[in-house]
Amino acid sequence: MADVGVLWDVDDTLFDYSGAERAGILEHLGELGLLGEFASPEQAHALWTADMEAAYERFLAGELGFQEQRRVRVEAFLGRIGRTAPDPDVWFAGYLDAFTRHRRVFDDVIPTLDALPGYRHGLLSNSSSRYQEDKLTAIGLRGRFVSLVCSDEIGHAKPAPEAFLAGCAALGLPPDRVVYVGDKLTTDAEGALAAGLQAVWLDRRGLGGGGGVPRIDTLADLPELLRLIDFGAPPTIR
Repeated sequence: MADVGVLWDVDDTLFDYSGAERAGILEHLGELGLLGEFASPEQAHALWTADMEAAYERFLAGELGFQEQRRVRVEAFLGRIGRTAPDPDVWFAGYLDAFTRHRRVFDDVIPTLDALPGYRHGLLSNSSSRYQEDKLTAIGLRGRFVSLVCSDEIGHAKPAPEAFLAGCAALGLPPDRVVYVGDKLTTDAEGALAAGLQAVWLDRRGLGGGGGVPRIDTLADLPELLRLIDFGAPPTIR
């Protein structure tokens, strides 16, 4: 089945980004003696995530570079407690060290990839290609995939059709021979369907819904679902 491909999202699909982010920011704040300046660890994490999402949207829109959005994130976050960082790059590097200590691949990833040897596997991420290349290599996943396409190198971010089509082109397959697997309903699954790919929503958080988009809550269910997909047929909402 080498003429059929699986295009994968990275963060919170293959790699537990949210878990590493939470553990990393709480550890970093603890090391700096700043955790007590927030009402709770939950509040600190929620604010860090909110500032990340705001800065990252500007990165995806082309308003900020990848390193610049990190600086903006640090400045916004520390500003909430009346603090500043003499060097935001150094502050973020400390967080990134803590983040790195907590990064892990989800337990269902390797068994699922092992169960799908007949597919071409590629990666499509709204991120920096250098960052994802380094991270995927460090966690032992990069060699499992024939391609890696990131928004910073193609100038388009999911859910834009151009992003998904670039991912398919890197696999050497037409969109109707590719299924996209990702953890975000709108950005990943619905975006892929609109671009002409098949799609599977990996609902790890158990949100439910999805309006008929094929949904699983663990990758262990993916091999069976892929056997039911009619590749080459127009993608449909089921």
